[in-house]
Amino acid sequence: MELADRLKRLPPYLFAEIDRKKREVRARGVDVIDLGIGDPDLPTPPHIIRALQRAAEDPETHRYPSYEGMLAFRQAVADWYAKRFNVRLDPEQEVLALIGSKEGTAHMPLAFVNPGDVVLVPDPGYPVYAAGTWFAGGEVHWMPLRRQNAFLPDLAAIPAETARRAKLMYLNYPNNPTAAVATREFFAETVKLARSHGILVCHDLMYSELKFDGYEPPSILEIEGARETAVEFHSLSKTYSMTGWRLGFCVGNASAVAGLGKIKTNVDSGVFQAVQYAGIAALTGPQDLSEQYRRTYQKRRDIVVGGLKALGWDVDIPKGTFFVWAPVPGRLDSRRFATRLLEEVGVVVTPGVGFGPSGEGFYRIALTVAEARLAEAMERLKGFRLERLKGFRP
Repeated sequence: MELADRLKRLPPYLFAEIDRKKREVRARGVDVIDLGIGDPDLPTPPHIIRALQRAAEDPETHRYPSYEGMLAFRQAVADWYAKRFNVRLDPEQEVLALIGSKEGTAHMPLAFVNPGDVVLVPDPGYPVYAAGTWFAGGEVHWMPLRRQNAFLPDLAAIPAETARRAKLMYLNYPNNPTAAVATREFFAETVKLARSHGILVCHDLMYSELKFDGYEPPSILEIEGARETAVEFHSLSKTYSMTGWRLGFCVGNASAVAGLGKIKTNVDSGVFQAVQYAGIAALTGPQDLSEQYRRTYQKRRDIVVGGLKALGWDVDIPKGTFFVWAPVPGRLDSRRFATRLLEEVGVVVTPGVGFGPSGEGFYRIALTVAEARLAEAMERLKGFRLERLKGFRP
């Protein structure tokens, strides 16, 4: 059976090849340390689980939920935004519940992009930004994220004709995969560009609460005029270790939120109400365990950064996310580097090219394994024979 053309446009899924290689190496009896998956290993806080249990026992939650999300959940989101960012949201018009933020970011082009329209996509970046664009028939214009520019897109480098045709721009700070952060000044420049060209900015704020060394990631909605041209996606997945629960939200420009909501009324039936009650408990309940989790990730970050520096490998110290993004030592090809690490020392990292062409020459480590295993991985890297690999020269 022949696949639709929209699926044929997708690039080969690099991560499937990584999974296949992991199975091969494990089959040989190797103890693999997997630093490739951005899925929290820390458990969901108990009070959130109890809220789900109570709600699931209520027959009223067993019926179809509202498409846009329970008003109580949307109010909890609005209250959280007011407390965290001093951003006031109308829970009825400017907040939409999502089945995880991924489905929202993927569906947004279906609401606003016509075939041939341009979407500005960070490179490297979360693959769903480009995939959602292609599914809607849009054209991707890659915005390279360079280390010399702190992994921020050079907005001035976007060609005028491209900016004129652009309907959407995706941003994501703190950033996956680079762990870079953005300033309010950068967001102000983005809002100015977007307003001048009628571009809807879709900012993925998934990692705002994974913050280190006193850094406080801003919301783009804090910027004057942003409400006219921007929405923000967020999720409970990383802050509260709820990746499997599939609960997120989109907030901001009311027309954009409504457009996405119209897509959702036609493709899904909303979020299970019991999960939304758990989300309310997460957003309004005690935050001490989440704070403890942040400190845990910071300790893990320090183990990895210290280990790489001890090897003489170049690395920046991330201020956010639970990723470390670093240049491949010796400027090697990232795929071959990752393959050799797995085969020679049993450590999995993600090659940067899997996140876009500009990711070549880098690799990503996920801080989602215990400290002892991270320390062991750093120790194993001492046995990696760098000189065996052919150099990469971009």
